[in-house]
Amino acid sequence: MTTDIDPWLDAPDDAGDFIVRMPRDPDAERVITASIMERPEVVDELAADGFDPSDISTEQFRWVWYAVEELRTAFRDGELRWIPVARQLEAWHADGRMPTRPLSEQQLMEIYNWSQPSAAAWYAKKVAGVAIAARVVALGHDATGRGNSAAFDPDTDIAALQAALDGVAKPDAAGQAKHVRDLIGAALDRCITPPTNEQRVPTGFMDLDALLCGGWAPGQMVVIGARPAMGKSTIATGFARAAAIKNGIPTLFHTLEMSEDEIMNGILCAQARVALHHLKQGVVDDAGVVRAAEAGQKIAAAPLYIDDVSSLTLPGLRAKVRLHVRADGLRLVIVDYLQLMTAPRAENRQNEVSKLSRGIKLLAREFGITVIILAQLNRGPEHRQDKRPTKSDLRESGSIEQDADIVILLHREDAYERESPRAGEADLIVDKHRGGRTGDVTVAAQLHYASFVDMAAS
Repeated sequence: MTTDIDPWLDAPDDAGDFIVRMPRDPDAERVITASIMERPEVVDELAADGFDPSDISTEQFRWVWYAVEELRTAFRDGELRWIPVARQLEAWHADGRMPTRPLSEQQLMEIYNWSQPSAAAWYAKKVAGVAIAARVVALGHDATGRGNSAAFDPDTDIAALQAALDGVAKPDAAGQAKHVRDLIGAALDRCITPPTNEQRVPTGFMDLDALLCGGWAPGQMVVIGARPAMGKSTIATGFARAAAIKNGIPTLFHTLEMSEDEIMNGILCAQARVALHHLKQGVVDDAGVVRAAEAGQKIAAAPLYIDDVSSLTLPGLRAKVRLHVRADGLRLVIVDYLQLMTAPRAENRQNEVSKLSRGIKLLAREFGITVIILAQLNRGPEHRQDKRPTKSDLRESGSIEQDADIVILLHREDAYERESPRAGEADLIVDKHRGGRTGDVTVAAQLHYASFVDMAAS
């Protein structure tokens, strides 16, 4: 497919005695150009993946990217299409900001037919790869020129070529090593500055916050492990309520086991102190209805998002996180639970879980958020006289144990012994805490209200 812009797209560079034909992929660049006009969010998505628009070799296409970036604030939803882009380009050309001749409305409309937003990331990788190849070609031509020059100096020219070769792949500046002189100041400030809710996400439990130095930290992967029916989902909704409803921290709760209605029932009952079985039967008394109505207003105002899609892959989770980070300032993600996620294909289940666990950890670090993953324990505790679980009881525990920053095991003695003197209590066993203390936090299990609470509050 061709357009009438093809004859005057950027011509190959003239190298004097011969033509340097630079690698380029104009078709891939067309797809990106069309896709960002149809779905402007693609600009943010590609940028988040590290795509650099300067890798677009066709200058006219590159200016379309800049125009879409400029117009993004005015067009948050739906297609941008070609007319606003054409007007923006003409305005820039008229005031001298855009030196090259802009694409017309007709030309942009023809390019629009190339749109493939769902494949834009794949084409962006092609463009980035071709751009690296082009820089290699340019470096080779520079090396040829320097070598043929009568002024060639081995020391300076070779050093310059080596430095240029090091920069060919354009590594992300954010990933560069930093000198300790640039880091020590912040470390000294942390000595005398307690963390705030801007830096930590409160857990909802006073003793657990104290043990974790103020709550969940950005970039952490937290694993909550328990045997079935211990209350994993209940403790998870408690963490979500503490973050979103009590502290206004944007939170995404992805449930693979329960429906959104079941999750909302639990959140409302915990927040309003209404018995869960009364809600399910529709027999909540008048006082409870009043409390539920008041709690409902607080819940509705909270930045809490619930997703009960039954299938979740790592790329799918990443896409949802990227969307909510960009749109809502997401800081906490909870997934219930790990073993129900669709793992990347591998030779065996252990390797599948290893890839899944590592991917979740990288996701937390990349977006600077906390990801809490619920996980099933194996039957080990049930076969021991002491039913207290350990982190080695996690199913496929090797990689999960290794990747997790924090492992918390939920245990209730009365789940095994109804007449236990500790009936109504639960232990949050912090069995791993990277860079911090481990220990037990005892809370009250008020499962009739679908909640766990601080012992003092009970």
